Amino acid sequence: MVPPTAGALMGNGRFLQEACNTGGIFLDYNRPGKSKDRLWSGFSTEEAKMVRSLKNPKKAKRKNKGSKKEDGSSSSSSIPSMPAKVWQPGVDALEEGEELQCDPSAYNSLHAFHIGWPCLSFDIVRDSLGLVRTEFPHTIYCVTGTQANNAPNSTGIFKISNISGKRRELVPTKTSNGDTDVDSDSSDSDEDEIENEGPKAPVFQVRKVFHEGCVNRIRAMPQKPHICATWGDTGHVQIWDFASHLNALAESETNISKDASTVSNQTPLVKFSGHKDEGYAIDWNPLVSGTLVSGDCKNCIHLWEPSSDSTWNVGSNQYLGHNGSVEDLQWSPTEPTVFASCSVDKTIAIWDSRIGRSPAASIKAHNTDVNVISWNRLASCMLASGSDDGSFSIRDLRMLKEGDGVVAHFEYHKHPITSIEWSPHEASTLAVSSSDNQLTIWDLSLERDEEEEAEFRAKTQEEVHAPTDLPPQLLFVHQGQKDLKELHWHTQIPGMVISTASDGFNILMPSNIETNLPPANANAAA
Repeated sequence: MVPPTAGALMGNGRFLQEACNTGGIFLDYNRPGKSKDRLWSGFSTEEAKMVRSLKNPKKAKRKNKGSKKEDGSSSSSSIPSMPAKVWQPGVDALEEGEELQCDPSAYNSLHAFHIGWPCLSFDIVRDSLGLVRTEFPHTIYCVTGTQANNAPNSTGIFKISNISGKRRELVPTKTSNGDTDVDSDSSDSDEDEIENEGPKAPVFQVRKVFHEGCVNRIRAMPQKPHICATWGDTGHVQIWDFASHLNALAESETNISKDASTVSNQTPLVKFSGHKDEGYAIDWNPLVSGTLVSGDCKNCIHLWEPSSDSTWNVGSNQYLGHNGSVEDLQWSPTEPTVFASCSVDKTIAIWDSRIGRSPAASIKAHNTDVNVISWNRLASCMLASGSDDGSFSIRDLRMLKEGDGVVAHFEYHKHPITSIEWSPHEASTLAVSSSDNQLTIWDLSLERDEEEEAEFRAKTQEEVHAPTDLPPQLLFVHQGQKDLKELHWHTQIPGMVISTASDGFNILMPSNIETNLPPANANAAA
């Protein structure tokens, strides 16, 4: 873990305090919202930001005394503030003596952890702690699988409790001396706040089950979260019942070491060997309990239908329509027999199990491999896809008869898209991860609004210089993880995103991700 540096000097002169507990690099760019209660445009004091930092910022300030006050406001010399510049990896280079720094005020919550070996895939397990949870501390349950080199692999069933955080104001308040609460020299960092208030650290508990080969992908059934499916690099798809492990975690408050070497042996409910190669594509049907689709690297898709609580019928006849590896599968959120697939053959196919084993529709989606897709659960006509060239697209499936249905296309990322997922709470919001080590959050409903920028400027009494080199829909950029592989929104904790990479997991809740929440009494147990 790289330790955080002492501070950061932003392009507009604001001195920010120490970074987050991961010691990583993060950026947030606040965008204008759909209504007055959303975040305003411009670089505000709530912005956690990829910024350029001098290695000795205090000495630099003494040399340039008078050009800027330490709190970021203009000095009596009235020198105009510099335009904000967002640093982009792979595009911008650091100059000598510069380093990157993160501001924890960009997050309502940010934590990092790992279970030992890297995990290529994970899934969030639905629990009975409440359908909509907004108050800290939080508790989550997940399942994952390892990618170990020259060592036994395992699935991990883990619980993290006491996830702390702090809900931040979108527009910072002013202190008695006129400084913003974030910029005040008397406030060292969130770490000092935590030290003074004394909250306990998150409690990590894990139970491990031996898995034959590396786990390429793992998914928990929505209707029965203790039932999980794994795709292994051995070419087998297996279904497991982790009920005993989840129950043990739910009953225990003991901090079980994440480095625990105990790995139990358990027989899977099903071990399917009918695929001709290993694969990554797998998805449970959200409408029909127990129904599953799996796709392999040879272009074959199999449909699984439950015959009992612990057995499945897997048709020997394959769904064929791609000319290359099937990379991802997604069931329709509204049609119980319809699913989508994407492939290295650059296409997306829509299937309906009622009308045969050939695609009902197939379109060329990208100019390179289509790695991942996500079907919008709140706006079922929208399908997102991410490609090997770093681009991602949004399609309106109602428009496929008229063409490719593309309603939005973004080329912000310069390396392959590794994961994409729509928010379960905001129909216009989605998260994307890429091999460029960035996790980005987008709100497709946003556009630049000069009136809102002016109102934000008046509220903060500061200069606002919105970068013009970024799409206005880009809401947040999180960095600090290496080789990002997969992300998921937590369906029961609005605004929480969890991601996995070669160096471990992050739990993040950006401070500018707002959702239209139901009343507080909706927190009733599921």
